[in-house]
This record gives sequence, C-alpha cells and structure tokens, in this order.
Amino acid sequence: MPEPILQIQGLNAHYGDFQALYGVDMEVSEGEVLAVIGSNGAGKTTLMRSITGLLSNGPGQIKYHDKDISRLRADEIAIQGLSMVPEGRQLFPSLSVRENLMIGAQVGRKGPWSLESVYKLFPILEERKDQQSTSLSGGQQQMVAIGRALMANPDLILFDEISLGLAPIIIKDIYDALPGIIGEGMSAIIVEQDISKALSVSSRVYCLQEGRVSLEGTSDTVSREDISRAYFGIE
Repeated sequence: MPEPILQIQGLNAHYGDFQALYGVDMEVSEGEVLAVIGSNGAGKTTLMRSITGLLSNGPGQIKYHDKDISRLRADEIAIQGLSMVPEGRQLFPSLSVRENLMIGAQVGRKGPWSLESVYKLFPILEERKDQQSTSLSGGQQQMVAIGRALMANPDLILFDEISLGLAPIIIKDIYDALPGIIGEGMSAIIVEQDISKALSVSSRVYCLQEGRVSLEGTSDTVSREDISRAYFGIE
C-alpha cells in the first residue's frame, strides 16, 4: 500500500456551539480513490470543508504530505496541491466559462491540466467558453466546476456530491470522464449519495453517521448489510 498523502487524526469540527464531527480518523494514499458515504447531515460536507480549510481545525488533526495543514487558510491549502469540486458547483455567475476555469489556475501550480486539456476532457466547454457560466445546464456547470478544480493541478481532488441534482445520463457522462481525471497518480475523495456509484469507482470506503466513522473497508468487500447498518446506525 502506498504511503498516505492525507492523514486525518481525531478531527473534530464545529459550527459555533454545534459539533458536527467527532474524532474522525481517515487517510488517503497516493493514487487512491476513496469514497465517503452517509445520509444527509452525517458530516460529509463538513469533512470536505475541514480538509480544505473552509472550517478551522485544531492543530495536528490534518496532515498533507506529512505537513500539518490544520490551521492553514483555504488558499494556502490549495497551493499545497489540494482542490475541491464543491457541492452545488458554486461558480462565479458574473464570469464566463473560460474565466471560471482560469480561477483555478491562479494557485500557480504546474501540471498536466490547462485550458486545452480541460476542453479536451469536456469539449462542450470550449464551445461555450464565452458564455456566462450560470447560463449552462446543470451538468455543464458541474463540468466547469470540475475543470476549475483541475486547473489548480492538484495531487488530491475532492468531489463533494458530484452527481447531486443531475439527470442520470449526465451522471453517467461525469463518471465516464473520471478515469481521465483521476490518473497518473492523482488521488481523490468522492462524496456521493449514490452508494453503487461510489463503490464502483473507489478502492476503499468510509461511512459517516452522525459525525462519526461508522464503517471503513475496501469497496469490493463491504456488504450491503454492513453499509445499511453503518448508514442508519442500526445495531
């Protein structure tokens, strides 16, 4: 097993007085695709926000390439090589498709992803490059969000609810594109409500339930019964 590039130890997360994560332990290895599943409110998005610096963390809780990034700002973490496709896409409505993509390149990291390579992955974006981003369909906006994250040339990319609100045919297109996205050693965390999809593209899976890890295992060996128990907190 390759060495972990991301190590999470005893992660607690709060929104004011409300605690959303309780002592979460998790790791991602180089080149690994990790799935995170769980019901609404289980803490999946909070986990993503904590990893990317959008929520403040205690010291020593998150290490990336053996460096403590727990207290870094989101922009500082992006420079380290970690990028996220956020839930709901969160594009800049006043900017064109091309301008939204170029936002990702501002971290200045070198790598294989450029406008040319993103357009090759999603040809429709080149056709629509001068359109206002929010004038696109939901699936096309998701492609922009993915392209923007790739333009940062991350070592680890996080997908938060990658298929949320998309038509099945668009979800298929997005997942068909994943092998071209997660390649050449890139690691990924995929947060997904569709358990079958999550398991089909990942090597390992964690289930969160009420802010705690309720299941950890390899995606090809965990049973549906185990997942059901972990998902719903059934003893």
